[in-house]
Amino acid sequence: MTKKILIFLLNFLLVTPFLFSQEIPPIQVFSTEDYGAENQNWSITQDENKFIYVANNEGLLEYNGVNWHLFSTPNETIMRSVYCYNKKIYSGSYMDFGFWKRNEFGLLDYTSLVKSNNIKMLEDEQIWEIVELDGWMLFKSLQRIYLYNIKNNDVKIIESDKNLIKLSKVENSVYFQEIEKGIFRIENGVPKLISDNDIFKNNKIVEIFNKDNKLFFLTQKSGFYYLENNTLKKWNLPYKNLELKTIYSAKQLKNGDFVIGTISSGLLYLNNNGTLSYQITQSLGLSNNTVLSTFEDIDHNLWLGLDNGINTLNLTSPFRLYTKQNNFWGTIYSSIVFDGNLYLGTNQGLYVRKLEANKDFELIKGTEGQVWNIQEIDNSLICSHDSGTFLIKNNTAIQIQNNVGAWGVKKIDDSTLLQGAYDGLYILKKKNNTWSVKNKIKGFSNSSRYFLILDNNKIFVNHEYKGIFKLKVNSNYTAITDLAKDASVEKGIHSSLVRYQNKILYACKKGVFKYDSKSDTFKKDSIYSDLMPERKFLSAKLISDHVTNKLWSFTKNDIRYLAPGNLSNKPSIHIIPIKGSMHKGASGYENIISISDKKYLIGTSNGYLIVDLDKISTPLDFNITINRVLNNKLDDNKTFVTLLESPTFEYNQNNISFLYGVPNYTKTASIEYQYILEGFNEKWTTKKESNSILFENLPPGDYVFKVKAFIDNKTSDNIAKYTFTVKQPWYFSIYFRILYIILFLFLLITLHFISRKYYKNQREKLLDSKQKELELKELENSQKIIKINNEKLKNDIESKNRELATSTMSMIKKNEFLNSIKNELNSGGKNSIEKVIKIIDKNLNNTDDWKMFQEAFNNADKNFIKKIKAIHSELTPNDLRLCAYLRLNLSSKEIAPLLNISPRSVEVKRYRLRKKMKLDHDENLTDYIINI
Repeated sequence: MTKKILIFLLNFLLVTPFLFSQEIPPIQVFSTEDYGAENQNWSITQDENKFIYVANNEGLLEYNGVNWHLFSTPNETIMRSVYCYNKKIYSGSYMDFGFWKRNEFGLLDYTSLVKSNNIKMLEDEQIWEIVELDGWMLFKSLQRIYLYNIKNNDVKIIESDKNLIKLSKVENSVYFQEIEKGIFRIENGVPKLISDNDIFKNNKIVEIFNKDNKLFFLTQKSGFYYLENNTLKKWNLPYKNLELKTIYSAKQLKNGDFVIGTISSGLLYLNNNGTLSYQITQSLGLSNNTVLSTFEDIDHNLWLGLDNGINTLNLTSPFRLYTKQNNFWGTIYSSIVFDGNLYLGTNQGLYVRKLEANKDFELIKGTEGQVWNIQEIDNSLICSHDSGTFLIKNNTAIQIQNNVGAWGVKKIDDSTLLQGAYDGLYILKKKNNTWSVKNKIKGFSNSSRYFLILDNNKIFVNHEYKGIFKLKVNSNYTAITDLAKDASVEKGIHSSLVRYQNKILYACKKGVFKYDSKSDTFKKDSIYSDLMPERKFLSAKLISDHVTNKLWSFTKNDIRYLAPGNLSNKPSIHIIPIKGSMHKGASGYENIISISDKKYLIGTSNGYLIVDLDKISTPLDFNITINRVLNNKLDDNKTFVTLLESPTFEYNQNNISFLYGVPNYTKTASIEYQYILEGFNEKWTTKKESNSILFENLPPGDYVFKVKAFIDNKTSDNIAKYTFTVKQPWYFSIYFRILYIILFLFLLITLHFISRKYYKNQREKLLDSKQKELELKELENSQKIIKINNEKLKNDIESKNRELATSTMSMIKKNEFLNSIKNELNSGGKNSIEKVIKIIDKNLNNTDDWKMFQEAFNNADKNFIKKIKAIHSELTPNDLRLCAYLRLNLSSKEIAPLLNISPRSVEVKRYRLRKKMKLDHDENLTDYIINI
């Protein structure tokens, strides 16, 4: 007992430091939440499409590189084994075994071979292992081996008296162990004993291998054995602690190495010569220390089915990770190899170990806190720290300056250093191999993380929030003599200022700018700007490696470096594909150093990453597949759609989802997709990480969905396609279209008649309108004619008036003449004269003249006599006669001859007429009559 304890303690002391210092392949962790099933995973396999299948406590897990899908065990029991062969996935569980086959919807349907072949299994029997040999599938439980012929469905059974422990296929033979009996080989369906050595009787065999044309046997607790000339021999491994482990699973890799899963010690990786390469436990990244199953896939990734979860190791990755989960020392901000030691500056202090030593890092006392930079200056190691500046000698920290935090130093000459600090620039002087602070440069107090020394006492300082300061200092570096800010570039967060091959470069999100001393400005350089494309921008930190002559940058999907061309001076960009999450550190504080030829160390937020440039290769050829297609009505559940043919969807089932992916299991790889839906889109989309897309409310039509993938910028060999049709609605069917045509024609005819009637009515209305317009014009013309006639009548009246006036005047003159004759005759003989006088009197009193006058007056003024009679009914004819003469505006003297009276008598008549008309004294009789 004491000996075993000593051995255990020795193993612990030897192995524990080794575990702490290991650099391991990238591990991809899948938790129960990721794959949506139970903890334990008993078996793993892969099909020809590179899909991974895992036997889980809850059923069969399928992983296509992007999504997990669980197919529950039909009898709701634990699935113990799984094996892919010829497009079928064979599985074994409690009291059942059978196969899964993909249906037209991309889903797996299960067929029970137990039920279909009426196999009667033993009570509580479980199938733990499955192998294939010569067209037969072998299913092993603890009591039996079932042999199923794939072609003719024949079933054979190998019975066992004792427990069957292991079933293994080695080369073209199948071996199994029966406890207390030994190792058997199946020949022609019959077991044949090949060794009954006590080791095989009393020790559980975990796996059987072929190494150096010999059968090797790995036991659970006693290590390796092999058969040579029918003699069992112990394999004495260089790794001496294997027998201290309890082994549950193992696999011989294609390169001859061994991976061994233990019960509580995680995974052991042994080289083919038996040397331990590394051991990975939960403290180094595994989900669990119990490895129930191991599987190497087509691309040499190692899959581990754990007691709690599923893990994948990228064994061929050019990257190796150092993760420290115990006593974690935080993000690495700087690193350096100096004097055979590897130094890591973290946010918790400065750590060191021998570069090639298998032990943990040690903290250098006095450096606790944030380390910003570690630099070698003239064979001295300078540590720039939040607490000041330290000189590291013999792994001891000697503080040079403790006034303020320091970013880094630059050499001015052999005895002078320029230090960038939180509050400006300082000068460090070397005296007696010891550095000390000489002075602070006055006149500048901005934080100086990035600074460069130029000729003629010029200093450039980049401040990511203020821009680039151009400083000129005096000759003894004590004060700033001139300060200016550069206007040719914009300030930017995480920007940087570096010197590379005597070029001064400023980097920000908009690109890399090169300083032109002639114009004293920065100009964008297209070649250097390729180091940080804007679409993939992560940080503008540039790192100039003077040892390897490389200029490094970091993006979201890769690490890039610029190096001089092999055959020309033109530099070229080299890309190391890796997800940003893998190399992610503190943004703006990325760091990388060369640790050996072609190997580089990259500080991250949880350790560091080793990359071997010799192992960087182009991704292998790969294909993209459309894994699922679903459709649904609006606000309805999605249903799976066939993948085998070009389906036609109902018009209201026009929400189509596509799930696609590439079975790539490299943790560091970056996978992006582009798609186009022909008939809906005209151009390919931009690259996206999402592996699914939903098209909503697609209009009726024919569509072709195309998708392609990119792994680390390499395009997939194929473009996956899916053709489908969205039907027209029922109301757009052929019958309804005919009906619509008929209705349309009917509508056209109806519209034709309606339009004819309408236009006829419009024409009639127009004719009526024109008729009315014509009538109006005729009326207008009639009115014009009437007006003309009236004017003519008016003229006639005026002419009649003139005639009347002429007639009146003629009568007046006639009467005057007659009166004059009368008067003359009165003076002559009496008899003859009397006769003449009578004739003359007759003419003077002739009423015919008055009638003629009255008729002419009425023609000139028809209504006057009526109007005045209506107003003054008491007027006599003589009064009316006088009114007519007054209407003509004749004077009394002119009226007297017409009435054959004297003017005095006319006045009397006028007076009497006023009285009859009852006119006021002031009112003029003539005006009154004229206005009637």
